[in-house]
Amino acid sequence: MHNLKRIDVEIYEAIKQELGRQRECLELIASENFPSLAVLEAQGSIMGNKYAEGYPSKRFYGGCQYMDVVETIAVERAKLLFHAEHANVQPHSGTQANMAVYFAVLNPGDVIMGMHLSHGGHLSHGHPTSFSGKYYKVVQINVRKKDQLIDYKEVERLAKKHKPKLIVAGSSSYSRIIEWEKFREICDEVDAYFLADVAHYAGLIAAGLYPSPVPYADFVTFTTHKTLRGPRGGVILCKKKFASLIDKMVFPGIQGGPMMHTIAAKAVAFKEAMSEEFRLYQARVLSNARMLASELAKRGYKIVSGGTDCHMFLVDLSSLKITGLDAQNMLEAAGITVNKNTVPYDKRSPAETSGIRIGTPAVTTRGMGEKEMVLIADLIDRVIKSRGSKNVISYVKNKVKQLLDKFSLYSNLNY
Repeated sequence: MHNLKRIDVEIYEAIKQELGRQRECLELIASENFPSLAVLEAQGSIMGNKYAEGYPSKRFYGGCQYMDVVETIAVERAKLLFHAEHANVQPHSGTQANMAVYFAVLNPGDVIMGMHLSHGGHLSHGHPTSFSGKYYKVVQINVRKKDQLIDYKEVERLAKKHKPKLIVAGSSSYSRIIEWEKFREICDEVDAYFLADVAHYAGLIAAGLYPSPVPYADFVTFTTHKTLRGPRGGVILCKKKFASLIDKMVFPGIQGGPMMHTIAAKAVAFKEAMSEEFRLYQARVLSNARMLASELAKRGYKIVSGGTDCHMFLVDLSSLKITGLDAQNMLEAAGITVNKNTVPYDKRSPAETSGIRIGTPAVTTRGMGEKEMVLIADLIDRVIKSRGSKNVISYVKNKVKQLLDKFSLYSNLNY
């Protein structure tokens, strides 16, 4: 970083301070993680210097022989890791991956079905502020009020009534197992395409700890930076019969030149995900999430759906008469990073919310286990129930520092 410091001290200082924040804060945002130095090195490499529009052996620029090597490796590893027939590793993000699928098989005005944002879905699954809600007619799927679980009979009823051309299954905050086979059966009943968005579950799926939708879905999309612990980016998996359709829609349909440095980093992350070490890591992510949810429940917090089968869960703060935004801000002041999140049938706006989302990938990457989850639950509880008392925040911030001092992050990075 000495060149950056010499050329642009303002950016250098911001990066240095962000490294300090990551080291000194307890990161509990479910969609964030800390990739390895090998992934960071690949992403920050000279591979980003090259324009490589097209695909391996079918580029529109010369000098792409090593781009072909890297992308081919990334594709083959993705296919092997997820047992997929075809993979496109060029999408810049999960939303771009979903957009490519929609544009490949839908026309504007077609009907799609996807989970409501407050019920676990994602903006790109049909939210009115997203392109997906603007271009298509959306039928939203809600979870049951009594247990906050997907009601597959209701999904079937809605599908038969509205005849969607595509059904999206997957979420950004649904903590339970999604039954992909049931979605496949429903799609077959109404002749709909089936898209599974596993952005949050990809790492667990790769480790065999969460069911894979690959055998059932026509298309599977995911991001590489959450549980998969890679660089920020997206991937599309699909059946062979859709390979050409998807590839042409990614490029030249909705994207230009691929970010080859990011594709190189994706390839590294896929290789890491094939290891036994990664499988054990994912097992700890899961056990940590279950322990943290259980400990918070013991302290009187309502866990949406009653628990978790993955790396994350929602805490409904409605009974405490505190907003998710207030809880997020109080916890951040104490060195604990979470995100406000709407809960099913939320009466508050998305700007305030009635809940917070908590995930364990990042703290598990730092080496924490179930013992630390008990402590973290206690610290969260202290802050929230004190309503942000300055004395409590000061106490908890000190405890967070003591905890994080035992679990170093990027100790080899010296800015």
